[in-house]
Amino acid sequence: MGYEPLVNQNPLRVLNMGRNNKQMGLVMARAGLGKTALLVQIALDSILRGERVIHISVGESIEKTKMWYDDILQFILRDAVVTNPHELIDMVQRHRMIMTFKESAFSRARLEERLNDLILQDIFKPNCLVIDGFDFEDASRESLEDIKDLLDSMNLQAWFSAVSHRGDDRVSPAGVPAPCHEIDDLFDTVVLLKPENDLIQLDIIRNNGENSEEGGALTLDPSSMMVKKQG
Repeated sequence: MGYEPLVNQNPLRVLNMGRNNKQMGLVMARAGLGKTALLVQIALDSILRGERVIHISVGESIEKTKMWYDDILQFILRDAVVTNPHELIDMVQRHRMIMTFKESAFSRARLEERLNDLILQDIFKPNCLVIDGFDFEDASRESLEDIKDLLDSMNLQAWFSAVSHRGDDRVSPAGVPAPCHEIDDLFDTVVLLKPENDLIQLDIIRNNGENSEEGGALTLDPSSMMVKKQG
């Protein structure tokens, strides 16, 4: 297809992450370090695997979320040789749907209702969800377990983003920072994004259910969240 650069430099593909359905992944970072951009790369990897993705944006507009894809695709097409760029853009549009929620309206019941509306009417049947803006500060463990149960029942993979804070030193035994330090066992894969000079370091805490002992594994381009070099 001429998309080899996207595959070879996608962090999920390099680390062999996200290969199974029915798993939940978590991307954590301080504000402004690229969580949404990495979720877009996760979505793009799923699309290149032939899957359909729903990007759920909590508290943001469809237009702003779409801009993330437009901007990252432009960075990719500027820096990588892609045989058919217009075909890639069209494929992303056809295999991705953006769904927005107000912060107070996101719940298992509401999510299930909207997913069933799409699936039962044969409008769009996703394989993967990326969920940006979920409120981990105020969410209970039970609410997240409820969402995990829904994902399992629908055979869906999901990736969440969460904001960590510089002044909060709470951390789980596995190394997952607050506010996810008490619920990290619900996630099969957990990665942290940290600044490293003008680049972004991706630290793997857990990959496909196994805790990592090596820490940082990849250095990413902050513009596209594609692999810059292996560390």
